Amino acid sequence: FVSEGGDGFTINFGKITGTFNCSDLDLTSLKGSPQEVGGGFACFNNQLTSLEGAPQIVGGDFNCSYNQLTSLKEAPKEIGGSFTCFYNYLTSLEGAPQEISESFLCPYNQLTSLKGAPKKVGGGFNCKNNQLTSLEGAPQTVGENFNCQNNQLTSLKGAPQTIGENFNCQNNQLTSLE
Repeated sequence: FVSEGGDGFTINFGKITGTFNCSDLDLTSLKGSPQEVGGGFACFNNQLTSLEGAPQIVGGDFNCSYNQLTSLKEAPKEIGGSFTCFYNYLTSLEGAPQEISESFLCPYNQLTSLKGAPKKVGGGFNCKNNQLTSLEGAPQTVGENFNCQNNQLTSLKGAPQTIGENFNCQNNQLTSLE
């Protein structure tokens, strides 16, 4: 749908059956994005401070890395692939989708809590290189690797109950594995 506005033409997408890539464009907003994408949605390496306007259903991967996000509010509710949000300014995962078919990758942020993290992740969960002092709020089921290295963890309380592959908690301040 195209409409003429005061600044020229505005494109409003409905549903895209394939992939939608709006990366590397210096975008400051996702307003006008399709609300449903059958394939992947990539908006990495922009100037986004919010996910307002992001699609709510993504059939493939969703990648919003290398932005200036401080929140995942308005993130898609349904993702068929992986969710990637590394190299942002996130301090919590509130607003994240609650079930991920593949991996959830949130390293290199400023996370102090995993509150709001997905409850179930079919692939790996990576929260390394943040400022976590606890794993409270972590997904309880992770299908592949769980990586929480390079944080400030003093306890493993809240760690997943089921991990399909490897658990990496090196370079923390742990004195016990309880």
